[in-house]
Amino acid sequence: MAKTATKPAAKSAAQPAKIPSEQLIQHYRDMLLIRRFEEKAGQLYGMGLIGGFCHLYIGQEAVVVGMQAASEEGDTVITSYRDHGHMLACGMDPKGVMAELTGRAGGYSKGKGGSMHMFSAEKGFFGGHGIVGAQVPLGTGLGFAHKYKKDGKVAMAYLGDGAVNQGQVYEAFNMAALWKLPVVYVIENNKYAMGTSVQRSAAGTKLCDRGLAYGIPGEQVDGMDVATVRAAAAKALGHARDGNGPYILEMMTYRYRGHSMSDPAKYRTKEEVAKMRQEHDPIDRLRERLLSEKHIDENGLKNIDREVKELVSQATEFAQASPEPDPAELYTDVLVEA
Repeated sequence: MAKTATKPAAKSAAQPAKIPSEQLIQHYRDMLLIRRFEEKAGQLYGMGLIGGFCHLYIGQEAVVVGMQAASEEGDTVITSYRDHGHMLACGMDPKGVMAELTGRAGGYSKGKGGSMHMFSAEKGFFGGHGIVGAQVPLGTGLGFAHKYKKDGKVAMAYLGDGAVNQGQVYEAFNMAALWKLPVVYVIENNKYAMGTSVQRSAAGTKLCDRGLAYGIPGEQVDGMDVATVRAAAAKALGHARDGNGPYILEMMTYRYRGHSMSDPAKYRTKEEVAKMRQEHDPIDRLRERLLSEKHIDENGLKNIDREVKELVSQATEFAQASPEPDPAELYTDVLVEA
């Protein structure tokens, strides 16, 4: 049985700046919303109300929340199939996301995309993508668009440790470096890809160094601490925004569930998962900080928890009440070359 050590994640060289209380509290709320949403999605999948593939983001919430905290309006995001957290962090309505998961007409892709394929150009989210690594050249294209338009914005292209060995990733790195495109590649290293430890699948496990041959700087980041992620994101986004070309951030994180809802995750022990949750959970870590630094009290945290649960309940009710797509939708949103 493959097993990796449960030592603390690597720390970023970027030191977290002082974050105002209201922003720290918002980070907590944002992460908690993703956690509760994903827990409900897991329940609905078990009830047969969500079909197809469903990849949950539980445990990795600090990565996307920290990245978005350092981003600017107009920056763009693209990711793989583990995408619900990214949608919520980009500001997409939980109702529309949940409706899409359940294949309803009220979903972001009118119920035709499901878990892995929904988009919101309005929120700068250019989709989850089911083909491993395919989003990386597309994200590079988003960076090209930003440079072409001279709009001062940056594309964030997320990928997992399992996608890092794909050839198209390195073609994209080469083009991004050659043209100094404003792209930040965010490697969410949750240690197991689809089910194989990175120790057994990657020659040279410091994945942030994969761009060195192209002159792309990179660093490892403690992806279980939202303040550390935010600091590293600010550095990387600033590098790209200032015209210095792409940057790679390797977020050392951990998913508590299997690769997808159909994965029993027998390649790691229950003790390992429990230890990670107990010692490195991103929400618990921020909760402890909020209390110890007196940003908020227990009653305030309970109120946030109630608000978040109500949002998720409303999203679930909306999804279940939304009709299934009309059969005529089979013939819409189809590209036809004249």
